[in-house]
Amino acid sequence: MLSTLALVSLPSVHAQAGPPLSARDAAWRAQIRHTLYVPDELPPLEAKTWSSFSPVAGVIAERVTYATASGMRVPAIVYRPEKRKGKLPGIVVVNGHGGDKFAWYAFYSGMMFARAGAVVVTYDPIGEGERNIDRKSRAGSHDAIVATPEGVPADDWGQRLAGLMQVDVMQAVAYLGQRPEVDPKRIATVGYSMGAFITGITGAIDPAIHAVLLSGGGTFDDEADGGKSFDTGKLPCQAPPWRSLRILGDEFHKRGAVLYTLNADRGPMLVENGSMDEVMDIPHRGPEWFAAMRAQAVALHGSDRNLFTTHVDPGMSHRTAWVERPGVAWLNEQIHFANWTAADIERMPTTHISDWAHANDVDITPNYMKENREGGLNALGTGLPGIAREQLMVLPADEWEREKNVLTYESWKEKTMAAEQAMKR
Repeated sequence: MLSTLALVSLPSVHAQAGPPLSARDAAWRAQIRHTLYVPDELPPLEAKTWSSFSPVAGVIAERVTYATASGMRVPAIVYRPEKRKGKLPGIVVVNGHGGDKFAWYAFYSGMMFARAGAVVVTYDPIGEGERNIDRKSRAGSHDAIVATPEGVPADDWGQRLAGLMQVDVMQAVAYLGQRPEVDPKRIATVGYSMGAFITGITGAIDPAIHAVLLSGGGTFDDEADGGKSFDTGKLPCQAPPWRSLRILGDEFHKRGAVLYTLNADRGPMLVENGSMDEVMDIPHRGPEWFAAMRAQAVALHGSDRNLFTTHVDPGMSHRTAWVERPGVAWLNEQIHFANWTAADIERMPTTHISDWAHANDVDITPNYMKENREGGLNALGTGLPGIAREQLMVLPADEWEREKNVLTYESWKEKTMAAEQAMKR
């Protein structure tokens, strides 16, 4: 049997001689969703709140699960202000590799933005935290290379994995949008590293997202130019899906310009990087690289309205810069925090993360505790605690045992292998 991808006919999307802008961009969106196995209609959320607690005065944290692709479910901690003024904005935090809702920046961001007056979703990516068979973090389960059945394209596994990650984010956005206290027109996503890769693509296909902030990422490049490229990477969640999106590029434009164009259709975007971020190879992609990509996106988009802007931290490397003043200020401009004004953000004291982590027994790997990485961040606000791992578990142990077949990577892997076997028939 032919691959499902071969059975869909989509309109031409050439930049210089194609359909009108709206039809062209709709076709691009459809191609991305189809290539990454993102369903046309997302599953019902079937959200469930298991319990709640207060990690710090004025903030409530809810333990929640919601549905995602392939009949799976996502465990999440949702932070909100205990008291609210009118409708609130929403934020989805999308983790980097090895990160999950237990990562320091996930729970710090949750508490910080809830104090600011937002509802914040933090969740476990597939294979991490409660979506890991041993409920471990930094497990890297989904990084394993899985061979596809004979006759199925080798990149198919990574395309399906990436699609699941897209739906995880889209369902978090949908969850926020259906909460009565959240303004569905003021929802942002913030993504770090792998999360920036995921979030940049999700923003291109989900117009329900208003603002997107990428930290340690945004290097959607067609050519390595002597440096690193997603095309040649080894991670199944990035290299195979990125290669599959070559369908978007032609002799007139690059895939990255298409993604940035579609994001501009959706709303504003900020790309934050450290000038010495070797993980994203920023030394090979300085301001001139981003300027060239932006110029190509402007040409595709027809204007610079909502086209991404950049923020560079001199001398800094890979880190979650959205917790610092510039990122928080940008988010406030886009989604308008209920409790913090621009003046509040400008004068607010900060917390030096390495000092905070040592004082609160917060686990950050030594390589990321460095001053030019996460340890050197000056995050807005003071007095936020570390949160014990046990508090961030959504499901009680007995319930997790009953639910693990719809939670873990191993269960998703079985379903996905069965789906690929069915492609051969």
